Amino acid sequence: MISSVRGTVLTVAGTVAVIEVGGVGLGVQVTPQHGLTLRVGQEALLHTALIVREDDLSLFGFATPEELVVFDLLRGVSGVGPKSALGVLSTLTPVQVAQAVAAEDDAPFRKVSGIGPKTAKLIAVSLAGKLVAPTGPPSSGAVSSPTTVTASVIGALVGLGWNERVAAQAVDEAAAEASEGERSTVQALLRLALSRLGPQQTGVSARGVRP
Repeated sequence: MISSVRGTVLTVAGTVAVIEVGGVGLGVQVTPQHGLTLRVGQEALLHTALIVREDDLSLFGFATPEELVVFDLLRGVSGVGPKSALGVLSTLTPVQVAQAVAAEDDAPFRKVSGIGPKTAKLIAVSLAGKLVAPTGPPSSGAVSSPTTVTASVIGALVGLGWNERVAAQAVDEAAAEASEGERSTVQALLRLALSRLGPQQTGVSARGVRP
């Protein structure tokens, strides 16, 4: 599993960025907005999901962990493939997705190219209870000495609507019990933190984050 990519941006053409990692250029599919922020010759960090099919390996990259979480959740909806999920995130932010789901409003999803009325409704229904719409701005309080992975996981949970103190505690507990390999990737540690929070308290189901 390729959970993140850090390297020099070689090219950006539309929604495909080529990132050089260890002398190898990896083609990563990104949203148009994300592509505009990438600069050729500069280093970039992308949170990624590797989609494996019989005849294809596709890498999708995102600027933030919460975008990756929503991408994985969207792919779990019947009829929504990775390209459609990327299309949703090209049109809506994770917060806007959460707000639409909380309001049971499928209209924002119907505005996405390739998403029909039935699929839009299915997204709103399927993601119910898996996302929390923030009621206020995320807390700006600092978490003492977090690692990059830990900070990213906490940021993902806060961005999706959890209280920062609750998120930090869940991540700390998960990290204490995780293996070294699990502590080194955002997706693995995020999945463990979601399990610690439990289905009654979380906005994102632990099964919504794919290994």
